[in-house]
Order: sequence, then structure tokens, then C-alpha cells
Amino acid sequence: MPEREVEQHIEALLQERRTFEPPAEFRAQANARDESIYEEANKDPVAWWAGQARERLTWFKEWDRDFNWDPPHYQWFIGGKLNASYNCLDRHLDEHGDRIAYIWVPELDGETKRITYRQLHEDVCRFANVLKGQGIGKGDKVGIYMGMVPELPVAMLACARIGAPHVVVFGGFSADSLRERMNQAGCKVMITMDGGYRRGNTIPLKANADEAMQDTPTIERCIVVRRTGDDVPMQQGRDLWYHELMQDASADCEAEPMDAEDMLYMLHSSGTTGKPKGVVHTTGGYLTQVASTHYNVFDIKPDRDIYWCAADIGWVTGHSYIVYGPLTNACTSVLYEGAPDYPDKDRFWTIVEEHKVTILYTAPTTIRTFMKWGVDYPKKHDLSSLRLLGTVGEPINPEAWIWYQEYIGGGRTPVVDTWWQTETGAIMITPLPGITTLKPGSATFPYPGVIADVVDDAGNPVGRGKAGYVVIKHPTPGMLRTLYEADDRYVETYWSRFGDRVYFPADGCKLDEDGYFWLLGRVDDVMNVSGHRISTYEVESALVDHEKVAEAAVVGAQDPDTGQAIIAFVTLKGGNEGTEELIAELREHVAKVIGKLARPKSIIFTDELPKTRSGKIMRRLLKDVAEGRQLGDVTTLQNADVVEEIRQKATLRAGEE
Repeated sequence: MPEREVEQHIEALLQERRTFEPPAEFRAQANARDESIYEEANKDPVAWWAGQARERLTWFKEWDRDFNWDPPHYQWFIGGKLNASYNCLDRHLDEHGDRIAYIWVPELDGETKRITYRQLHEDVCRFANVLKGQGIGKGDKVGIYMGMVPELPVAMLACARIGAPHVVVFGGFSADSLRERMNQAGCKVMITMDGGYRRGNTIPLKANADEAMQDTPTIERCIVVRRTGDDVPMQQGRDLWYHELMQDASADCEAEPMDAEDMLYMLHSSGTTGKPKGVVHTTGGYLTQVASTHYNVFDIKPDRDIYWCAADIGWVTGHSYIVYGPLTNACTSVLYEGAPDYPDKDRFWTIVEEHKVTILYTAPTTIRTFMKWGVDYPKKHDLSSLRLLGTVGEPINPEAWIWYQEYIGGGRTPVVDTWWQTETGAIMITPLPGITTLKPGSATFPYPGVIADVVDDAGNPVGRGKAGYVVIKHPTPGMLRTLYEADDRYVETYWSRFGDRVYFPADGCKLDEDGYFWLLGRVDDVMNVSGHRISTYEVESALVDHEKVAEAAVVGAQDPDTGQAIIAFVTLKGGNEGTEELIAELREHVAKVIGKLARPKSIIFTDELPKTRSGKIMRRLLKDVAEGRQLGDVTTLQNADVVEEIRQKATLRAGEE
């Protein structure tokens, strides 16, 4: 990572000197409270992970071999047989069948549902039989495009039960994005809803699905969950109502024994070439790591905790820490449908107070938004049930960490700041709240069994007190196995920068003098906006797709609210003017092509983009412009004079906004 790009951020981090010891009462009851866990795990990570697999999961058949590594490909628990749905449900029924699995809170006024493990098991078995009745079997891909309703985890677990990998697409994505992901995976069935709710508005999920299915040749059936009750077109022979299919379905469905290395699901992650990456996660290794991290990082006490991961299941955080981790550990979770500010800005705190939430896991972007709204909203509520807080999605700045701990945690709760990726499947760098001395803004140390380091451009360890790239030097069980039907891209993206034995996540990092990890954000062309990874190339392609746009360049600029903001520099075709109306039109066009989360925060029109003499757009300079930094060397440009013109326009635009 170029030093000039991280210097200011590093200097700010170096000023942070506050530390927080684990409260004595918390340490005394913590699941992980003996520091020898690190020594044991790091001495022999393979053996340690094998111990976690035995302790946290139920296997139909134990594996023949713990681990095999033919760099950069690896396998875990080879020959072992298990089922993810069985581990999440069946094995809990005798002792915990009447325990609440999910407290579902709808966005609008309505009845909160408390769904027991027994009820969830019955629904999952019924829907597994529904899928079988539609010709779905082991290995068939099932697309899921839904809002945050109980039927979403039901669908995922039903797929897992019969060995059909699920492909969940975030409900905020557009029809074009949905179509691309369905076609890349070759899904046979799509599951969606008539519509969803967000801030009191209806999201037209079925309409988007219909538009997508105009060109999805592999999809044979579309199963529709009724949520809003709106009239939606149902194509005869293709579209079927979920509730009608469930009425006659049997609640008896044996869990399919799956090989540890069988695919559990595919989830798409943005890529720098624009084409989404189909990240493949397997059954045994993934389930081992999410169960282990969920249990230890969040110090889960399944018999008394009310745990709330306030993410969306459409992202990997929801897969791992709303569905598979909590259910494997027989935990009670809150499942919330809506937004944090509807019907008012204290919605989160109303839920915490009403349901006595003990653990809250959310994003720094959300925390910074809460800060902006002020302390009066949380102060109206009794948040004393909270005993642990967590953050996910991006590095958290110390000020937000302190605010979260003081005003939400009452100054007494540990805060676990976690670093991981869609590709790693589970938490990789994190405090253990009963052991770790916390530093606001630092993810602290690698999880036991995770071998991480910070290296320079040549792959050499930078040592304490310096910045570089975070790397993983030994595979963990939950990491991706490949990119679906793109293994060459898998090798090139993750295992080529520093050789085929070092995983490169493309995140910058600093090690402080105490060995703490301070993550610095992305170093490639993937932006992290409110915890969502968005490719610059995807947004550029969407802009250029507009009839009035000739060329576009997109960068991510540091933003106090969203982590990064999308800034677009656009050249128009002749005869078109860069008006405010066109800016609004282009933002909505991007929303239609990709999704609302990809709308540029700012669009700056320019007659030319800065280019090298070979014609390459100099995005580095545009990022300098977007973040208000002094410009670097422009002598290599074929049109150096345009940079100052763009800088002036960007400054003017920033003042207007």
C-alpha cells in the first residue's frame, strides 16, 4: 500500500492510546478465558481446528484425514460426513426443541413471531420436501432473492438438508444483478417474495425477479412467499405460491449425508474486473469455523443469551452469524426485517429493550449514523441487558468505538471489532472478550488457529510499528475453496501476489508496537460502502451504459458516515449538458443496473479524464482529487492540464453538497 495513501490514517491511529481490560466478572465466566488457547492453536492449527470440529459439530462419519494442502488448493476433514441443517436443527430437538431459535421482528406494526427450534425444523423439512417435489436434488443450485423474513433461513436450511447449494442474492440488488448471478450459478429454482418492506415502502422483489427471469434459461420454477399481499403476476407453469406448496408437504425429511468438502453455498462478491465472483464455501470446514468463532468471539451462552446480528442475510455476515453460527450453537437470535430509523431513529434501542438483547453485532457505518442522530435516542431506553457489543464490515474509527461502548454499552461492555471477508467465510482477526485488552479502532489479534502477518510489497514481514498488507499464511477451514467455474481467477486473485502459499485479502494493515492489527481498508479497486463491497468497474460500466455517457471513472473516497463514498467522474457524449437533472438521472440509472447501494454520492462532469500516454485512466489522481489531497506527479499524463480543472470542479461540487 503506498505510504502517502495511508499516512494520515496511520497517524490518527498512532494517537490512540486508550485501552480497556476485560471486566473481571466477564473474564470469570467467559467461554475463552485462558490465554493458552493461542499457544495451543498456533502450535498446531490443523489439530486445533480438528478439535473444534469434534467439539462443536455432530458428524455422521468422522473424517479420515484432517487436512490436505496442494497449494493453493486445500481440503479439510477429508472423508467426513455431516449435514449443516442437521447440525443447526435436529441435534438440538431432544434437549432444546422448545427453545426459541428466532425472534422475528417485522418492520411495520405487526405480531412478533417467536419460532422454536422444533417449529423451524418442521418448516425446513416441509420446504425441503417442496424442493424435492420440484425436481431439486443434491448438487442443484437454488437462487434465493428475499427480504429478512423467517422463510429466508428456512429456504437456506432446506437447501442444505437435501444437498442443494443455495445462492442468496441481497434483496437490494437490481434485476440485472440478480439475472447475472442466477445465470453464473446456473440456478434451477428461484425463491422470492411478492414484495418486502423497507422504511415503510414496498420493495418490488417479484417484479425484479420477473424482469430477471426474462433471460435466465436454467430457472424452471419460481416459488413466491406472500409478505405484502400485493397483487403480482404469476406465470402459469413457472410461478408457485410458497404457502400453498407447504400446506400438503410432509414434515418428515431425512438430512442428506454430505461430504465435508461438498459445496454448502455460493455467494457472490464484487471483483475488480466487474464480473461478480462466485465464492464457494463447503460444508464441514465452513461450519466448523463459524460455530467456533460464534461461540468464542461472542461468548455465547445459548441458554440465556438473546443475540442480535443486525446485518442482512443477503451478505456473508448474515449467512455466518444469523443463520449457520447461531443455529449450530443452539442460540436464540433476533431477526429484524427493517431499517434502523423506521418508524423512528430509536428502532434498534426499542428492540434491544423489549427483547432484552444481550449481544449486538452491527457495522461501524451504522454506529456513525447513530452518533450523528445523537445520544437522546439511546438514552430513552433501558439497554442494561447488553453485555457484549461487536462490529463488522469495515475498520471502526476510535471515536465511534468509544461512543458505541459508552452510550450503547453503558461503559461496561467489551467491544469485539472483527475483520474477515466473504472469502474467509468467518471471523479471522478479533478480540476474545474474556482475554484481550482492547484498543479502540484495532481488531487486535488473529483468532486462534489463524496464522496472519503484515508484509511489504516484496512479501517480507514489516515488523511492529509499520504498515503493509495483511496476509494469511495458512488456510483455515472456513475459507473459500475456489471461485465457481473460475479457478484460474481464484488463483490469480488470492494466491499470486506473494506466492501460492500466502492468501492475499487486498487489505492494508498496520502492526503497532504491541503487535495489535489495525486494518486500513481496501487496496484494490473494490470499494467498501457501508460494509458492502462494490466494484469500481461495475459502477463505471453502469454509467457508461447510459446513452448520454461517453466515459466514466469511479473511485472510493473516505467518508465519515459510510467508510467510503462512491465518487464518479463522467465525460458526456457531444451535445449533452451536465445538469443537476442528469446527475439525478445517472444516480438512478446506476441504482437500476446494480442496486441503490451503488449510487454515486457525487458525480463530477469533465470534458476529459486524466490519462497516461498509453491511454490508461489515472484513478490514483482522481482519488487524490476526491479526498482533497495534494496531487502527485502528473508529468506522465498526456493531458496534465485537465487535472487542475477537475480538482476545481470537485472542490466546487463538494461545497455545493
